[in-house]
Amino acid sequence: MSEPVKGKVEWFKDYQFIGGIEGDKCSVILGEGGISPMKLLLLSVAGCTAYDVVMILKKMREPIEGLEVEISGERREEHPRIYEKVHLHYRIYGRVDENKAKRAIELSQDKYCSASAHVKLSGADVTYSFEIIPEKCGD
Repeated sequence: MSEPVKGKVEWFKDYQFIGGIEGDKCSVILGEGGISPMKLLLLSVAGCTAYDVVMILKKMREPIEGLEVEISGERREEHPRIYEKVHLHYRIYGRVDENKAKRAIELSQDKYCSASAHVKLSGADVTYSFEIIPEKCGD
């Protein structure tokens, strides 16, 4: 079993909270004036899978030059207002082979991305699409 992850959220003022993970250098403002925990969950999924896809494509020796992951989610109306649908759109820059790009995304979604797995375990339908753009604008 791995070491436990420890963090803390502290009430800052009004309806604002500051949170961070022990050993990390970043803090997040939650609540009014900051990002909501549910939106942060979506960003966690996008960040997790983005990391995986870049790592996998680099291991495949694909010429990836950039990656953007857009994510959207729809929450149910009743409480707890969990996500019912999540969609990720991958924009891959570089002359990357389409089949290898699809395989990298599938590996991330089906095997490696723990954040996505958590959302799926809650019952959300997680879908994805992707496009390959051979060159970034301005390059």
